[in-house]
Amino acid sequence: MPYNVRTRATLTAIAAGAALLLSGCSTSDSPAPPGAPNAAGADELGHVHGLGVDPQDGTLYVASHFGVFRIADDGTRERVADRWQDTMGFAVAGPGHFLGSGHPDLRERLPSSLGLIESTDGAETWDAVSLLGDADLHAIEPVGDRIYAYDSTGGSLMTTTDRTNWTTISTQPLYDLAAKPTDPGTVYATTDRGILVRSTDGREPRAVPDAPTLTAIDWQPGGPLVGIGVDGTVMVSADATLWEQVGRLDGPAEALDAVAGRWHAATESGVHESLDDGQTWRTVVSAGN
Repeated sequence: MPYNVRTRATLTAIAAGAALLLSGCSTSDSPAPPGAPNAAGADELGHVHGLGVDPQDGTLYVASHFGVFRIADDGTRERVADRWQDTMGFAVAGPGHFLGSGHPDLRERLPSSLGLIESTDGAETWDAVSLLGDADLHAIEPVGDRIYAYDSTGGSLMTTTDRTNWTTISTQPLYDLAAKPTDPGTVYATTDRGILVRSTDGREPRAVPDAPTLTAIDWQPGGPLVGIGVDGTVMVSADATLWEQVGRLDGPAEALDAVAGRWHAATESGVHESLDDGQTWRTVVSAGN
């Protein structure tokens, strides 16, 4: 399937296992470059970078090193549009409406860094929005009319309200982002060492006192803030101040998505789902098969 490029603006150590995870990509990715058909099994996910549920029909999407996958109720996975795009950043912005970033399928004549891209048809096609060729966004967090993103090329936490003009908030290694739904001016992030930090009104992020060491984080609409510890502990907090352990995964999380009544997390063993706010988890897709 062709990549649909329509430029809309002027494009301008905690633990050994966790340390590898927080660096951004596993070593198992290196033998197979993105966009090389048959470099992996027909339905192999590779490293999972993002998760999201389409509110249009409840379908789970998995953004990975080997493309964006649509997951059926029985766990069957399908690479959307047969595109082997290394989708490093991924977020669901609305029904059938996704934001992404990363590196193109090698069959497509595009810069190695995609900047901010957008799909309004469930990842069938993607449009360039801004920063094409200039940014590789490893985390994308839309909230209200604002987007927060972490650009790995410059190590920058950035924000925009018009999707074209970006402001740099901070320069430091980050892993994941979670914006507060009721306060778009506040964003939380985990650093590459699992420290939870908070930025308010565009100010330099500061460490959140007494927060646990976390990998992936997400703020469920209506609360709570959800975080996964480096040992797989599932933690929740109403205000990022007082934390409670509610469950456990089999290891640190590569990605996390929390919507009301349905949470998903990716670990080295696969993608897991909880229907009881993180207390228990079932495997939806096993890694490698």
